[in-house]
Amino acid sequence: MSKLILVDNRDNILNYETKENCHKGQGIRHRAFSIFILNNKNQLLIQKRSKNKLLWPGYWANSCCSHPRENKKDYIECGEKRLIEELNFTTELKPLFKFNYQAKFKDIGSENELNCVLVGKYDGEIKLNPDEVEEYKWIDLKELEQDMKNNHKIYAPWFLIAFKKFINIYK
Repeated sequence: MSKLILVDNRDNILNYETKENCHKGQGIRHRAFSIFILNNKNQLLIQKRSKNKLLWPGYWANSCCSHPRENKKDYIECGEKRLIEELNFTTELKPLFKFNYQAKFKDIGSENELNCVLVGKYDGEIKLNPDEVEEYKWIDLKELEQDMKNNHKIYAPWFLIAFKKFINIYK
């Protein structure tokens, strides 16, 4: 399996490392992407992560997320491919912003990522990959914003951070 891309806080490539090693302890900063898919009703597609995931299993997250790899460095190309793998569709994606964050999950491991948020539009059929996604739903942005305030513990940490930035752009 190809390695993840280690980067500095400005997204300059430093090296490559296994996914397992990138998520041990406090984590090693690596590239990631988070996809936000909106429909024509301006609702956001969110997913509940599979219970088989090592980090944040069963938590709600953005539409899709993953990591570019050593042999595929482009955020958009990797994002479009990952949509097919997780949700069985793809759409044109555009980069919106990047942010750094670090979050520890129990004593299991951590994320330490430079995360590129990509946005796209889609209104078609969705077919979940059960190895990746437990369930999905379309949700109104204001409703999601309120639920994140009231029930923040059910959401993945990168999604909480990214959504705050995203909602300020889409208001």
